[in-house]
Amino acid sequence: MKIVVVVQARTGSTRLPNKVMMPLAGKPLLLRQLERIQAASSFDDLVVATTQDKSDDVIRDLCEQARVKCFSGHPTDLLDRHYQAALRENADVVVKIPSDCPLIDPRVIDKVLNFYKENSDKFDYVSNLHPATYPDGNDVEAMPIDKLELAWREAAKPYEREHTTPFFWEQPERFRIGNVVWETGLNYSMSHRFTIDYKEDYEFIKRVYDELYAENPKFSLTDILSLLERKPEIYQINAKYAGVNWYRHHVGELKTISENETRREPLT
Repeated sequence: MKIVVVVQARTGSTRLPNKVMMPLAGKPLLLRQLERIQAASSFDDLVVATTQDKSDDVIRDLCEQARVKCFSGHPTDLLDRHYQAALRENADVVVKIPSDCPLIDPRVIDKVLNFYKENSDKFDYVSNLHPATYPDGNDVEAMPIDKLELAWREAAKPYEREHTTPFFWEQPERFRIGNVVWETGLNYSMSHRFTIDYKEDYEFIKRVYDELYAENPKFSLTDILSLLERKPEIYQINAKYAGVNWYRHHVGELKTISENETRREPLT
């Protein structure tokens, strides 16, 4: 069972262009996230899936310097990009981790993927997102290549192509959906935002790195939460965007997502 992590990355973000190249502890954000993913032990290979656009040459160069595999694919059809990258790497299992999660905990990656490996005969899709309980920005999704191929062939809705996996979790009557919950019993998915989409998100993440990285480059989710308890002003940097996610554009259209699993952007 060859498990391949695919990290989608591009420079052309509409809200925060070039966010994957913004510096964290002296290196580009994407590189810092790749370091955290590589600290996990539950997968076999890692590939960055970027676009064919010339603007993403910088990502290809970064991957070459970091000795990380890079695949260039469709700019907007993320389902196709994931599938083609996985095919090239001869993956049996494909893991989706987006590049906007530079605080992702390697321990969370291992927990989700070890659960998948222990239950691969029971599920067609496993994540820690349906329903989500971890702080936003610890996203891990795993699926066998044959199911990803099925989605690649059949998915027709624009959001299914753009977001890769809704084809599975929107059809629980058709696919066996597995979910890994945060062992604390807490649900911080709508209250704690560790992902990057706005300048305040970058300011928050940079502050966390400034506080924790030098002492322990593999700082954990627990370390971050302890920091926020000690210095609540850091939490406030991007708190107004907590709970804002792409679901907000499809409320009423997504069958398995309720209104309390997303928030609209604040007016200011």
